[in-house]
Amino acid sequence: MRMCAEKYSRERWDAMESALIVSCSEKGASSLAGILTEASISHITTVSNAGEARRILIEKDFDLCVINAPLPDEFGEILARNIAARITSQVILIVRSELFDEVSSKVEEDGVITIAKPISKPMFWNALKLASVMHKRISVMKNENRKLIQKIEDIRVIDRAKCILISHLSFTEPEAHRYIEKQAMDMRITRRKVAEEILKTYEN
Repeated sequence: MRMCAEKYSRERWDAMESALIVSCSEKGASSLAGILTEASISHITTVSNAGEARRILIEKDFDLCVINAPLPDEFGEILARNIAARITSQVILIVRSELFDEVSSKVEEDGVITIAKPISKPMFWNALKLASVMHKRISVMKNENRKLIQKIEDIRVIDRAKCILISHLSFTEPEAHRYIEKQAMDMRITRRKVAEEILKTYEN
């Protein structure tokens, strides 16, 4: 077990940089923070109850949220599910062993990772590794989605510019297309930039 923990402690968790720990136990919070620090998670915030967690999450997103249940103002299951629904954070929920099966069956569909107390360091590392993999996967999907949205917006702007060329300069659609392509190549700028310049010229 010790060798396993030492192996994981040498790994970098570049995908996750920030974490929120929700724990009413100062000792538990300190122990969790220590493990997260070993995992190269540099920005760690600790709060003692669900209310504080919700307030801070209004203003800030975290790559990872670790909830040490039960909390003084609620158990922590609903908080875990609410955070997971935001899709911006991976969530690890720590519960007593006798409640593990019941709680995990309720939250696993929401993507919450559940581990039972008492937790060992290798056990937590495994949960952390899973959270990191999930975070990377979601980050890739979000990046691809941003690229798709950008591509769609580029097409809209270029199509507007083509319409301007057709209506103001009597270009055909193929001629407008070739004009924008040639301008982009000659000026070494994107077709979107050419289109924006056309819109500035004729729409102002």
